[in-house]
Amino acid sequence: MAMSCVLIANRGEIACRVIRTARSEGLRTVAVYSEADAEAPHVAVADEAVLIGAGPVGDSYLRSDKILDAARRTGADAIHPGYGFLSENADFVREVVAAGLIFIGPSAEAIEAMGDKAAAKTLMIAAGVPCVPGYQGEDQSTDGLIAKAQEIGMPVMIKASAGGGGRGMRLVEHADNLADAITLARAEAQNAFGSGDLIIEKAIRYPRHVEIQIFADAQGNTIHLGERDCSVQRRHQKVIEEAPCPVMTPDLRARMGKAAVDVARAVSYQGAGTVEFLLDDSGAFYFLEMNTRLQVEHPVTELVTGLDLVALQLSVAAGDPLPVTQEDISLTGHAIELRLYAEDPANDYLPATGQIDLWRPADGPGVRVDAGVSTGLEVSPFYDAMLAKIIVWGDTRAVAHARAQRAVRETVLLGVKTNTTFLANVLDLAEFKEGKATTDLLGATFPGGYEEDEINNADLALAAALILHMDQEHAFARAGYLSRDLLGWSSAAPPPAILTLLDGDTEHEVSATRRGPNWDLIVSGDSISVFLKMSGPNTVRATVSGRVVECVFIVSGNRIELGVGARRLSLRRSVPGSDSQSIANSGRITAAMPGLVQKILVRKSQSVVKDQPLAVLEAMKMQHQLKAPFDGTVMSVQVSSGQQVAAGDVLIELADATVDTKEKG
Repeated sequence: MAMSCVLIANRGEIACRVIRTARSEGLRTVAVYSEADAEAPHVAVADEAVLIGAGPVGDSYLRSDKILDAARRTGADAIHPGYGFLSENADFVREVVAAGLIFIGPSAEAIEAMGDKAAAKTLMIAAGVPCVPGYQGEDQSTDGLIAKAQEIGMPVMIKASAGGGGRGMRLVEHADNLADAITLARAEAQNAFGSGDLIIEKAIRYPRHVEIQIFADAQGNTIHLGERDCSVQRRHQKVIEEAPCPVMTPDLRARMGKAAVDVARAVSYQGAGTVEFLLDDSGAFYFLEMNTRLQVEHPVTELVTGLDLVALQLSVAAGDPLPVTQEDISLTGHAIELRLYAEDPANDYLPATGQIDLWRPADGPGVRVDAGVSTGLEVSPFYDAMLAKIIVWGDTRAVAHARAQRAVRETVLLGVKTNTTFLANVLDLAEFKEGKATTDLLGATFPGGYEEDEINNADLALAAALILHMDQEHAFARAGYLSRDLLGWSSAAPPPAILTLLDGDTEHEVSATRRGPNWDLIVSGDSISVFLKMSGPNTVRATVSGRVVECVFIVSGNRIELGVGARRLSLRRSVPGSDSQSIANSGRITAAMPGLVQKILVRKSQSVVKDQPLAVLEAMKMQHQLKAPFDGTVMSVQVSSGQQVAAGDVLIELADATVDTKEKG
């Protein structure tokens, strides 16, 4: 069936990526967008774009009726779902087909067979595919699930039956935590997938997460394109992926590949799909699930096979046979992908929102950046926190690793908190360098949570010098004609400029004096000299006490954002009347981002202890527990369950139990 125009029912980097290949294949492309995405890059790069609703996904990207109406209005004859949203929704596939359109993906029947983890696991057990021991039955009561978990034996994994991507998933080590974990997983699953059904599996200790990319056409040809190792995960969501798997052998690849092909054939699969396995250190592997769509990490397979997977999807959907056979597939070199998230790893990976002040992706040999962002774009709370993917290729894993380190440093996003520094630190871990990462890597490396290095005096001096430099540049621009030789000139020794810089709620006083092209600064008693040489827009080559560093920066009002190597720093200049009191220490529990209050867990006058959950906030499709920062008493609860809140809104106020708040007298 011929196609001439493809509508991409998605957003962000995957929409941009599909549009790129579709246009190269000579197809017209149609983007859909929400009101929150009006200025998004995928809207700009498509041949045509259609507004389909407000920002929340339930009003836009999950509205199949609006998407199909957009296809009808624009003359699209095919729909590519990307991943997430409606990509694994069998009812949507049926609607697309009923409308006389091509769905670029598998059949509704295949999606249904593999989309329900419980049913899929039962099917795989019958087909002889090795599976993790567990429970996937009809009794979904909390008591019933607790009983099954105890019967299987701790630890266990609780998973959403209808979804993936780490949502609705909890690792439970102790039976006492089962009830809470089931409640949270069920709520997250219901919100993300429309079903709160759960399955329980025995937790396999320290496995690798290895997945096989498969492809099948309408003529009955099914092949695999090798594997990807996706073991580096946080909250059961992938962070770094690579191909091939560092411990893969030809025999193991053949066995896992055959199992994956058998899985696909069991449901008469067509199109691109991924079969996920757990691989233990003995070489035994267990079926996890099948993702009936293109994966986020598909670029690493593209780089080692030389194939464009989106082009293959388009070809197979049009009814063409696969242009390659299993014998044609070979893996060359090594590829690594790193997911750039808008989040704060040091704050329990809390998603971040706000405006992107500067976006500058890395470039160079073996480097590819797939992104759906641009300078000036607003990162909203409505969508997944992943903004871009940094992908590298090298002849060897060592070369790919070195290129990944450089690409992370050189991919700069300022204005919104990202996991850039975290990615660089993970790449530097010996276990990752040596190819020994398992799914336990991040938990074992950061058992108490990830902590970023504290800002140092050299950072503060550089930030202060840049702020003062930009102040002088703005003053010079307003001064009319004035020789730059006279800048900073005085017949008397100039008094030092005093700045107070805020790192969060921590104040740092900096004294700065300009001497010709140099700044002499004093930070916490340290004397630091800084020489600035602008090397491009928002880029400076700075000499800080003799050490030369490249720095990308943005000064906006009283805020400065810095990119120094892989470190991303954000500081504010204190102004008179600003409040630098710590919100946490004040007892005000606030929303770190816009979201929906799912549940309030305390009441007024209740006593609480440090780290006790107070409320559950849903943002960026994840559930976040807000916990007490100290022992205390609930003074007020200012919101209710089901209420939408903005970033900074006060939800609960506590009184510190160690502070005597009674009136004296």
